[in-house]
Amino acid sequence: MTKRGEISLNLATNVKPVGYLQENADEIVRTLSERGEPLIITRDGEAKAVVQDIAEYERTQQTLALLKILSLGRRQIEEGKVHPAEEVFSSLRKGLEECL
Repeated sequence: MTKRGEISLNLATNVKPVGYLQENADEIVRTLSERGEPLIITRDGEAKAVVQDIAEYERTQQTLALLKILSLGRRQIEEGKVHPAEEVFSSLRKGLEECL
């Protein structure tokens, strides 16, 4: 069992056939909330779907969004599409002064 927010890479223990999902939906939902680990659903012995607690799903989506932002920032740095912070703040101050 992992603590909330921790990532478990041992997914093999959380693999169930689709019939188990159909027969035990209430138990699965309760367990997902308690453990915070995803459940792999198989059909004909092959992984076909992942069932995940909504809070964990939201955390995963937030993490992916942050990683995309970091990647974009790194790419902009590599392409030289950045300006020193001092230059940006100076420009903002000038614009603000002109508005007043």
